[in-house]
Amino acid sequence: MRQPSGCRAEAQNWLSGGGMAKRPAPFSLRLTFEQRARLEAEAGKMSLAAYIHSRLFGEDDLGLAERRRRPRKPVADEKALAQLMGMLGQSRLSSNLNQLAKAANTGSLSVTPDTEAALNEAATAVHEIRRLLIEALNLEIEP
Repeated sequence: MRQPSGCRAEAQNWLSGGGMAKRPAPFSLRLTFEQRARLEAEAGKMSLAAYIHSRLFGEDDLGLAERRRRPRKPVADEKALAQLMGMLGQSRLSSNLNQLAKAANTGSLSVTPDTEAALNEAATAVHEIRRLLIEALNLEIEP
């Protein structure tokens, strides 16, 4: 009988319960923009994973604190960035734009005064978000 090779062999080995080293299952956690920003600020030069691990377990048994991530560029205006993140969290902008894009792609988008007003409102919001991002990240953009 021919021996399976590659992924198929690994799958059969796994199904038969033999040989594959078990690794801990990854754990993911959803955070708001504000929660993540707070954790990153508290972590300082530590990676976010190392910081959370040290806060939960009070020790560094995995050696995560030894690893350092690339330094982040300083944010010019924390208040502007927080304002932007709040706007993004409260807006339905992405959902509305997605619905408009679907309608346009299927050919069912009829441009009524309401549709035009919604598009103008979305465009204005996108421009304001862009302006706040540029300001918060201290970027220089040509006019």
